[in-house]
Amino acid sequence: MAQTFDIVVIGAGPAGGAAAFTAARAGLRVALIDRKAFPRDKLCGGLVTGRARRHYAEIFGHEMPFGPEDRKTTVDFRFRGAPMGVISDAPALCATMRRDMDAMICAQALGTGAVDFTGVSVAEIDVKAKALTLKDGRRIGFDVLIGADGANSQVAKALFGQAFDRAEVGFGLEIEAGGDHVDPSAPIRIDLAAAKWGYGWSFPKRCSTTIGVGGLLAKNPDMKVAMAEYCALLGVEAETRSFKGQFLPFGDFRKVPGQGAVLLAGDAAGLVDPITGEGIGYALHSGQLAAEAGIEALKRARPETALALYRRHLRPIHRALRMARMIRPVIFLPAMEAGFARAFRRSSTLRMQYLRLMAGEVEYGDILARVILRLPRLTVLAIRARF
Repeated sequence: MAQTFDIVVIGAGPAGGAAAFTAARAGLRVALIDRKAFPRDKLCGGLVTGRARRHYAEIFGHEMPFGPEDRKTTVDFRFRGAPMGVISDAPALCATMRRDMDAMICAQALGTGAVDFTGVSVAEIDVKAKALTLKDGRRIGFDVLIGADGANSQVAKALFGQAFDRAEVGFGLEIEAGGDHVDPSAPIRIDLAAAKWGYGWSFPKRCSTTIGVGGLLAKNPDMKVAMAEYCALLGVEAETRSFKGQFLPFGDFRKVPGQGAVLLAGDAAGLVDPITGEGIGYALHSGQLAAEAGIEALKRARPETALALYRRHLRPIHRALRMARMIRPVIFLPAMEAGFARAFRRSSTLRMQYLRLMAGEVEYGDILARVILRLPRLTVLAIRARF
């Protein structure tokens, strides 16, 4: 016999943890499923922005814990290895290991009453029957299903036949460098053009330095070459087999993130900033919004209305991502990236705006007009090239 829940959440990362916590706190019967047991590793730069910290505090009722050594305020910008300027008073970005952060979020969701189904994979999702089967044979029924299971989402595949569009999705590679490369006091480093339509990053942490490159998959047929070249640039010896890879939905968000009582959140819904690659903040917020839509739909005894409610809640996020996609070619289009790099190098204001954007202190609506005024010719060319 199937166990039945009001809300079933697949994926126990930031989006799924936020959704399960929100629904369980509201008194609903909630199941939290993840194919991995926690703690587990996940590819992610691990910088937590001000936006993400605000959403975390709103959801869980307390500040995300960070030590003084985790707060980073110095950022070294590069373009093809050449300096573009260092900002030493940047808005704070906090470094974390996803292994630790995700385990903490998952534990809070389970502690609030969500039933633990972590460490077991989903074998089949039957959307019409509102049920799913786990690999161990257990069957689970749901009124509302939230897919927070990442860029390669099983829930998205069950709904749409594929998790993402390969022509639009991004891809990233990453390593944790230890030994001589551990220096928590070192600045954050961001290298534009380390990958095509993307960038490279070096994020110093307490016990390692997270190094990676990411960009549009279609523009980078061999990302391992870009990653090897970036490691060599940083003086890091790394074998290609040690690289961790992950699809990254760089702003390729689903305009309709679900069907009826089935919702997609976080990376599964493509809610990742197409310029900065930041996704933790949107994951937390969308998980909360998906749960709130499910709660409201169930109160009305009309779970099939959850998607309509959720889409209404998501409008500000979708608006910001559309604006970011308009700006992105100005930064990453190969014909224009050198011009942008020159403007970026000359303007401390532009660099600070980029950092304020990463930190979540400003939104794309606040900077779109400034970008157009600063780079009118490049912007017109970029928009024409994109559309």
